[in-house]
Amino acid sequence: MSIATPNASPLFRTVRGSPTDVWNDSCSPKELEYAIGNGAVGATTNPSIVLAVLKKEFDAWKGRLGELVAENPTATEDAIAWKLIEEMGLRGAEMLMPVFEREKHLKGRLSMQTNPVNYMDAPALAEQAVHFDGLAPNIQVKIPATAAGVAAIEEVTRLGVNINATVSFTLPQAIAVAEAVERGLQRRSKEGHDISGMTPVCTLMIGRLDDWLKVVAAREGVVTTPGYIDWAGVATFKKAYGVFKARGYRTRLLAAAYRHHLHWSQLIGGDIVLTIPYEWQVQFNKSDIGVEPRIDKPVDPAIVDDLYRKFGEFRRAYDEDGLKVAEFDRYGATVRTLRSFIEAYRDLTALVRNAMLPPP
Repeated sequence: MSIATPNASPLFRTVRGSPTDVWNDSCSPKELEYAIGNGAVGATTNPSIVLAVLKKEFDAWKGRLGELVAENPTATEDAIAWKLIEEMGLRGAEMLMPVFEREKHLKGRLSMQTNPVNYMDAPALAEQAVHFDGLAPNIQVKIPATAAGVAAIEEVTRLGVNINATVSFTLPQAIAVAEAVERGLQRRSKEGHDISGMTPVCTLMIGRLDDWLKVVAAREGVVTTPGYIDWAGVATFKKAYGVFKARGYRTRLLAAAYRHHLHWSQLIGGDIVLTIPYEWQVQFNKSDIGVEPRIDKPVDPAIVDDLYRKFGEFRRAYDEDGLKVAEFDRYGATVRTLRSFIEAYRDLTALVRNAMLPPP
């Protein structure tokens, strides 16, 4: 599916002549086709996305799921689930292969996420990352920006894996990821390997930071001007972008978890990635919002000051020293997201279980 005049769409104009890239936040073939038609050069998955795609397109996957069960008679439901996840991801990677070749392997990757239950197990994350990396030449591997995840990111970068740090919401996490990547790249280079084609990215799930502050406001009775919290993720992302540029980090920032148009319109023009869900792409392409560079336009200082004074959780996200690496796993947005990813993974294995053991 593609729109009739993709060259006129706001998302196409976002990427045309700009360092900004758009990715599709799904491995659904229908959604990815639409995104590529509007200039997208990548795609991403996570347990929630895979589960949603499978539910929406179950008729297309039901037969293959049954075949996987029959082909692997001694496999566990977890093993079958991962075979399914990999096949879904590889279909997306195949669709992106023309982009990968056109862009000389610097774009056109499909991000495949490691098992969320391993968020505290660096060796397990690294092992699965290396496995994913070997599935196709245009795979990017998502690893959570937890304490263990940061350690795994350095190691797999040394091994040549292109990473996409996920479950990340704060400036301290983004810096820790970028520094881990730098260490990994330096080690790989010293070992005599070419690193010129590596394209690491670090996600900031800006909408989930907004979500978390709204939870805090409701729980603690914090009163702030309506709409101010919707700028929290944008402000944190823009500050991180300035830090990354000043320090010359080779990791690109990626904005994810869209909740409103500011998560797109305020970041246009940066040398960044915008991973946008299909539904939001359609809305943005129907909008009359002007496509113009805004990444370097500061968020209103009055908004930032209000958030900074009223929310300790915003200060922890916005300040470079707001969190220590050992605290990443217990930050509110991290806990909420890990729980949702693990629950989605469990729901996915339950769906597989029903194929293996249909109800009597």
